[in-house]
Parts: sequence; C-alpha cells; structure tokens
Amino acid sequence: MNALRHLAIIMDGNGRWAKLQGKPRTHGHQQGINALRNITIWCAQNHIAYLTLYAFSTENWSRPKTEVDFLMRMLKKYLIQERSTYLENEIRFKAIGNLERFNPSLRQTILALEKDTAHHSALTQVLALNYGARDEIARACARILHHKKEGTDMQELIGAHLDTAGMPDVDLLVRTGGEMRLSNFLLWQSSYAELFFSPVLWPDFTPAHLQEIIALFERRERKFGRLI
Repeated sequence: MNALRHLAIIMDGNGRWAKLQGKPRTHGHQQGINALRNITIWCAQNHIAYLTLYAFSTENWSRPKTEVDFLMRMLKKYLIQERSTYLENEIRFKAIGNLERFNPSLRQTILALEKDTAHHSALTQVLALNYGARDEIARACARILHHKKEGTDMQELIGAHLDTAGMPDVDLLVRTGGEMRLSNFLLWQSSYAELFFSPVLWPDFTPAHLQEIIALFERRERKFGRLI
C-alpha cells in the first residue's frame, strides 16, 4: 500500500458552482472555505503530514479587480477566523509563494499565523498564495545563481531553495472541478505524483470524495522509473 505523506489539491470550481446556484462568483469562493476547513481537519485527523492547497496563483491577478479585492479580504478574514481551527486541531500553517505583492496587513496576518502554529505537528497545511511553479523555480535559481559550489548536485541545490524546502515531494495531486491540467502548480515537486481529476466542484468536495481517491491511490503501483 502506498504511503501518503504529501497531498496537494487544486481547489477548482468555485465560480462555476456559484453560477449553477444563480449567484455571484464571490459566493462560490465563500462556500469553498467550508470545503477547505473540512478537508484540512480530516487530513489532520488521518495522519497526513502535508496538505498543500492552491489558493491564489500568480495568474489570478488578471481576474477582475473586484474579484481580486474580494479574495484578498476573504483570505485575511479566513486566516483570522480560522485561527481556532488550527490551534484546536494542532495544525501548522505555512504559506508558499511570493508574498511581497500582498499589502503589509495581509502579510503580517500570514506571518502571525505561521508563528503561532509553528510548533504544531498533526498536519502542516500549506496555502499556495501568489504562487506559480515557474516563478518559484525562477526565484530559487536567482537565489543560488552565484552560490553553486563545485561538485554540488544541482537538483538537490534547487530543491533546497524552493518554497517547499524541507517538505517531501507530492505523492498525490488532486484537481477538482473536472479540468485536467496542473496550471503551473508544484511542477517540480509533483514530478512523480499520482494525479487524480475529480468532476466534483470544490464547494461540493467532501472528505468522502477524498477517501475514495486515496483508496485508488493506495492501489496504484508507483515505480518511479524503476522495474518492479
């Protein structure tokens, strides 16, 4: 049976879910928070070490300003209101991505939650914020460009300078909402991940859906390029 240490999820379908309800896209994002909370708590209770969620990509800035502004306000509100969820469930919070574009108040809220939960060990929940895999790799390369030592393994060096340094590679990557692409998410870390694409829109995605996917994951034969 395959061990699942690192689960990554592309939370897709909030806008389409809202449209089906005859409501604005913002309503779908709000409902997606409930799914995020339920999945996170389930992972903490079921001994998954890392859960990384694609919350806001580098490309999402191109959406209408009203939606982007709403998402920024919602993110800050979520981090404040859900603090008790992290504390009560021993969940460590971590953000990856380029946080410099966020306003100082939001950045401070992110850093404060990271600090307050740094000692927790039931689960590390990672939110990818202003994140893009190509941007992450470019930033890592920029940091090490003038520091490579003779004989250093370049792949190990890049891995050590990624936002996810110290974390295991992704074992299972799930995308909800029916789309079948990675959308610039954890490209380096998911090089040998098992991929699952669920038709369920994110606000409707439940721990039961996740359990079904994990059961299939556990039966897959992972070779990592070797003959078994």
